[in-house]
Amino acid sequence: MDFELSEKMQTVLAMIDEFMREEVLPLERFFLNEPFTKLLPRIEEKRRAVKQMGLWAPNHPEEYGGMGLGLVDHARVSEALGVSPLGHFIFGCHAPDAGNIEILHQYGTEEQKQRWLAPLVAGEIRSCFSMTEPEMPGSNPVMMETTAVKDGDDYVINGQKWYTTAADGAAVAVVMAVTDPEAPPHRRASMILVPTDTPGFDLVRNLNVMGHAGEGVFSHAEILYHSCRVPRANLLGPEGHGFVIAQERLGPGRIHHCMRWLGICKRALDLMCRRAAERTIAPGQTLADKEIVQAWIGECAARIAAARALTLQTAWRIERHGWKEARQEISAIKFLVADTMLEVVDRALQVHGGLGMTDDTILAFFYRHERAARIYDGPDEVHKLSLARRILRDYRDDEQREA
Repeated sequence: MDFELSEKMQTVLAMIDEFMREEVLPLERFFLNEPFTKLLPRIEEKRRAVKQMGLWAPNHPEEYGGMGLGLVDHARVSEALGVSPLGHFIFGCHAPDAGNIEILHQYGTEEQKQRWLAPLVAGEIRSCFSMTEPEMPGSNPVMMETTAVKDGDDYVINGQKWYTTAADGAAVAVVMAVTDPEAPPHRRASMILVPTDTPGFDLVRNLNVMGHAGEGVFSHAEILYHSCRVPRANLLGPEGHGFVIAQERLGPGRIHHCMRWLGICKRALDLMCRRAAERTIAPGQTLADKEIVQAWIGECAARIAAARALTLQTAWRIERHGWKEARQEISAIKFLVADTMLEVVDRALQVHGGLGMTDDTILAFFYRHERAARIYDGPDEVHKLSLARRILRDYRDDEQREA
């Protein structure tokens, strides 16, 4: 297991770091204080520059215009981009498009790929993933009320979704709906492509999350499907395979999230150290002279290094053996890295004092918008229990054999 960077990746990461520092970070003050739509023309200018540099869509297939990086290499890229909330969008590898592109590439028909996959990779359109429901437990995804009933050559979809990320302005939704309520629980649902201009697709609102409704790619919507009719040809993958496809989407997706969170950790630790070294608290004394601050910095650095090592190990295992063989590691990194990120951001905010509570730095944005890391894609508690059950399984099997 060797994580030494190739010469190519050293060059790629150096180019990304410089572009993020010189071109992306300066946009954050506008991002934090202006409507996203007002900033979008500047962002599109940066996206064009990324394409010209040959760094566009790092994890997406080369035949569709991406760089075709493997999971381990893209993990390092995701960390580099994660230092800013704008990074992944500007480089064309943002959620939920990243996951939707993966499953379209794996399961889409040729017609679906031409209509949706090619323009998604090119950044010409956006998509959303419509799975979570307000009345159903997110910790048990096989429980679902939204239905897709066959009617001739069509599916008629009815149901309510929320936390449909980036639905505002999206061209297509990947909808998870029950197609066979009599099937075993894990075979009841299917994934269906729904153009957002379809009659019956009703974006009710962008949810007000932590005091901010957001807009565009930085939003989470409530969607109502009212007799929303789409052709049965819009089925993505085999019928009844919705849960299987969702699991395949979430495995690599958690690597993307975790490395993005580690990018946030890197940024927060950097801001914390700079603030500690610069903030005078008495003549000839700065915050960095305080032992409690030194302890925070040391603890944060150690936790980040440990979380990064486990995440890269998990990416390596998925890349070589598939996500099923890395289920324990996937569960572990989900709660370990989220907890590490939130701890580092909290410490950095504390060191900044009142300044940290304002949008004069990026820390308050991270604090507001990344608290959900311990909830989405399965709450921490579910992943801890899943990991513990898998560990205990061997011990219980040994005990039964001895008995």
